[in-house]
Amino acid sequence: MGTTLKDLWFRDPKEDTLWINETAVRIRAGILLVIPVYMAFFLIDVVFGPSWEVTGGNITDTFETDWDGRIIYSVEAVRRTFDYTFQSWLLIYALFEMLAGMTVATSRLSPTILIASLLARRHPAVWKPLVPKRFAWTIGALMITTCLIFFNPEIVSGSLNAWLGTDLPTELQYMPLWIPMLVWVCLLFMWMEAILGFCVGCQIHALLVKMNVIEEPCEACGNIDWDAIRAAKAQRDAEAEKESKS
Repeated sequence: MGTTLKDLWFRDPKEDTLWINETAVRIRAGILLVIPVYMAFFLIDVVFGPSWEVTGGNITDTFETDWDGRIIYSVEAVRRTFDYTFQSWLLIYALFEMLAGMTVATSRLSPTILIASLLARRHPAVWKPLVPKRFAWTIGALMITTCLIFFNPEIVSGSLNAWLGTDLPTELQYMPLWIPMLVWVCLLFMWMEAILGFCVGCQIHALLVKMNVIEEPCEACGNIDWDAIRAAKAQRDAEAEKESKS
């Protein structure tokens, strides 16, 4: 456990090219999956939930019907409004988690990395380069930032107007209404990472490597078990020496 607390999910935090334990990465993705699941159910309630809340205790029959023959009742009701404060703070935490794993120093601030590393310590490590994961988490961070701007347009527009002298509307939603759908995209990506072990961002990174846009360390080289190789060589040498003596 001491080694896990010191190194977390890194093979060696002092390496020039960092490698992380894929098993711990998948465990962490499963933990963080709670956030997009909650956000998805919240958005379902916002979009498909009732638009009005009955506030009065009495529902009175007006003895009238509408054009479809349905009885009209008189009630006291208010239109539902939503406060996105808790959801915004939850997205800010998710953004922190996306950024925390990108360096050794910030990884020590992430509770999910610590928990995932402890849970993965009894399983064989599968070493993967950190660079593709950074790329995937950058995509996730951009999606989360976009959702944060959507849920807080007045704060963002007011800040930009004060800092940059722009004239963005502070009382209107100036972003496309399909932006919350990114929550479902994040949910799908994290589910594929945690359950299937398929990292979409890593695949995009691999495509860019094939196109010679970016470079990637040799993944196969990182998973070579040098101790096993040395042990096998020593055994072969011992057997050869034994045969030569006989």
